[in-house]
Amino acid sequence: MTPKGPHIDWAGLSPLVALLGAATLVLLIGLLRPRAVREVLVPLLALAGFLAAIGLGIWQYGEQKDLVAGALRLDDLTIVLSFVFSAGGAAAVLLSWRAVAPREAAHGEYFALMLTSAAGMWVLVAAQNLVTLFLGLELLSIPLYVLCATEMRRATSLESGLKYLIIGSVGSATLLYGLAFLYGATGSTDFSGIAQAAGDVTSDPLLLTGIALSMVGLAFKASVAPFHQWTPDVYEGAPTPVTAFMAVATKAAAFGAFLRLFDVALLDASADWAPALAVLATITIVVGNVGALGQSSLKRLMAWSSVAQAGYMLAGVVVATRLGVQATVFYLGVYMMMNLAAFAVIVIRERETGLGDDIASVQGLGAQRPLLAMAMTLSMLGLAGIPATAGFIGKFYLIDAAIDGDYAWLGVVIVIGSMISLAYYLKVIAAMWMAEAPVAGTALQTSGRPALAGGSAEADTPRIEIETWFVALVFGAATLFFGILPSPLFNLAVQAGRSLTHLF
Repeated sequence: MTPKGPHIDWAGLSPLVALLGAATLVLLIGLLRPRAVREVLVPLLALAGFLAAIGLGIWQYGEQKDLVAGALRLDDLTIVLSFVFSAGGAAAVLLSWRAVAPREAAHGEYFALMLTSAAGMWVLVAAQNLVTLFLGLELLSIPLYVLCATEMRRATSLESGLKYLIIGSVGSATLLYGLAFLYGATGSTDFSGIAQAAGDVTSDPLLLTGIALSMVGLAFKASVAPFHQWTPDVYEGAPTPVTAFMAVATKAAAFGAFLRLFDVALLDASADWAPALAVLATITIVVGNVGALGQSSLKRLMAWSSVAQAGYMLAGVVVATRLGVQATVFYLGVYMMMNLAAFAVIVIRERETGLGDDIASVQGLGAQRPLLAMAMTLSMLGLAGIPATAGFIGKFYLIDAAIDGDYAWLGVVIVIGSMISLAYYLKVIAAMWMAEAPVAGTALQTSGRPALAGGSAEADTPRIEIETWFVALVFGAATLFFGILPSPLFNLAVQAGRSLTHLF
């Protein structure tokens, strides 16, 4: 008798198919010789792939179903998180349009890797099976290792790719060991089977070891201290568009995996893992904010900031409630907006000045480029959690979830961390609005590009790149808009939380 394969729901898998199909098409089109095809058509197709994934996600919004024999779960949590990393991918394509990295690595390969990584993120957040979870993590990670090293003539880019490969491999191996222990303790690879078995063996050393190792493995990917060591060096060395993509998309995928594994499969064991995760969140908030205080590189500052932000988001996972899931999803959405606005401004200033990503590159920006300075200001204020920005609403939501889940002290830690963060976020704002642009003689060779000649570090008539300005202004405006009218994003987060209602 011929065995039958699992039923394939192509409608449910359509966002994933769009990403992988676009990756294949971009890779093939990139082999053509005409320059216009490689430099215009290929990025357009990559952008279309990300937008198609968003459009198909909207089509499937509201569906609650298992895919591929239960290996994947299509629900509002999967779809909303796919909006986050698909929007991040689309923005990264725009930021990469005139970048050095696609030319050195070949346009087809560069954008195909980005689409493939996003497909891995989709698999990771939809996974409800240990095997699928690990496959999604590897499909996410391997393209990013290569993307970090795509500026092959710049030593720091190659160093970034190598460091990420080595440390990321350690994290993946740790997670794999943890998943193996979970399977050994529960006898199941499905999250539903693990949830049923975990309630009976919560004191089993095998299960507790698996939980600890799985926590460490995902902490590596989410930049949770003390497993964050790779973050500043990799963020600084990677091409800035790739750094922007990693900062928002990888974070969304990692926390999607955290929510499904810990708040679904391991929910009954939360009394064992929640206190440890709360301690990790506290350490992460302190380490991230203190580490950012002395940074002069904007990309390193954003790296340390991302560590602290991961600590805030962990609070939503720790409480293991529907409100915690909603708060985490909401914050991931606003975090994407704030970071993309900041990285877009960094990209623009890297190309306009010879100062690379040094904070001096934004000095005097308020006088020279007031719209860009406003976008960067909104981003910094949002990340600091100042009222009237989306970041304030997001942090308030997380604090509410922490208090509701009997972790009021963790809410206090979030407030204290936000107070410390003002020291370095306001430093960037002060440089833009209160300092004068540096002269050419002070240009730093941080980016490997020569300083521009003339009376200042800025060219006399720098070319405005519409696509990068679009990213900066749109996401900067979104940071303000959702701080004043958070309801649309709030409703998406509520729906994402309700998709797991039956588990709480």
